[in-house]
Amino acid sequence: MKLRNVLKRTAIYLVLIFGAFTIQTSVFPLITFFSSTPNLLLILTFSFGFIYGSMTGMLCGLMAGMLMDLFYTGPFGFYSLIFVCCGYVNGIFNRYYYDDFITLPLILCGANELIYNLYIYLFRFFLRGRYDVLFYFVRLVLPELLFSLIVTLIVYRFFLKVGKKLDHMEQRRGQNVA
Repeated sequence: MKLRNVLKRTAIYLVLIFGAFTIQTSVFPLITFFSSTPNLLLILTFSFGFIYGSMTGMLCGLMAGMLMDLFYTGPFGFYSLIFVCCGYVNGIFNRYYYDDFITLPLILCGANELIYNLYIYLFRFFLRGRYDVLFYFVRLVLPELLFSLIVTLIVYRFFLKVGKKLDHMEQRRGQNVA
């Protein structure tokens, strides 16, 4: 892959990550649907990992996690760790990637949301002595999980189309026009 194509793809990924972060932190909190917001950065991380492989998923997860670490309280690297791990694990499923089917991405979205929220619960609540798992699951995890699954149906297709468009542009540019 040429350096120009890599830079273009990276710039588009960064725009998508910043856009997802902006929408997640400034638009979705204004919508009081289920009193929860979908985690667009997690959807973006697992989507890129699933579509393009572990390395792209980890880099996307690193950028998304660093944004979360910069703008939220807690130790730096807290969110980066979980996002990088999600990007890596979802990249393993790249072998089973079929862009026509939505079931595996929905299953991965649900699994990622559960693992992410378990991680948050363990290190943000459980270690502080808040042991009410059922309350946390019913009030926070379940609404976010449902909302993220609904948003994944729409957003995953968008990320897939962006990736196909980039691939098509790179193939077209690589052909000789004569």
